[in-house]
Amino acid sequence: MRVLVTRPAHSATRTAQRLRDMGHEPLLLPLRRPQHDSAAAADALETTSGAIAVTSAEAVRVMSALGEKLRPHLVRPLFAVGEITAEEARRLGFRSVAASSGNGRDLADLAAAEAADELLYLAGMPRAETFEGRLRQLGIRFSVAECYRMQPVAPNPAEIEALFSDHRPDAVLFYSRQTAEDFFHVAELRSALSEHSDTRLLCLSRAVAQVIPASLKKTVAISAMPDEQSLLSLL
Repeated sequence: MRVLVTRPAHSATRTAQRLRDMGHEPLLLPLRRPQHDSAAAADALETTSGAIAVTSAEAVRVMSALGEKLRPHLVRPLFAVGEITAEEARRLGFRSVAASSGNGRDLADLAAAEAADELLYLAGMPRAETFEGRLRQLGIRFSVAECYRMQPVAPNPAEIEALFSDHRPDAVLFYSRQTAEDFFHVAELRSALSEHSDTRLLCLSRAVAQVIPASLKKTVAISAMPDEQSLLSLL
């Protein structure tokens, strides 16, 4: 099965290998690229002392560039969305890492269960307010450091034509609402899917699926859990 991956390049490479291991042919079309602000992360770490929270592995990659500046903070508890992000944090050297199995709301509930307070949230832009909103509901004090921005990448029309010409994708993977919106804002991509309405659109969550055009809803499938293993099980 030919599977189109719309994740940023770093994450897409890992997904592509998983797809090959499953016997599929990955096609990569990154629609966002990260722009890191390691100075913002370093400043935030130096001026706080409590647990750290990350909702994306991109924040862990920002910290990986800090080198020796990060070493004193590796003893701080870290809360992460998803086991993959948690494992990246462990590889970086964090000693106390807890992972939620769902989204930002679940992460906030996990932090509350662990009696965490004065969290430092290493965040990106743009982002959903799910995690921060739930922290406020729970009365957990936190600060936010925006340490990366996901910049849009405009796909080349020739690249799109090549992807959808003779051997079109059998499925498209959407990991975020923002990426799905980016995808359908590109006229050539909208047109390509309308011409091949049997291409399956696999979404990480209901929030992601909400932005799929009504005319294509019949081809949508939603992951039972908001993680990659569950998403890939839809193939």
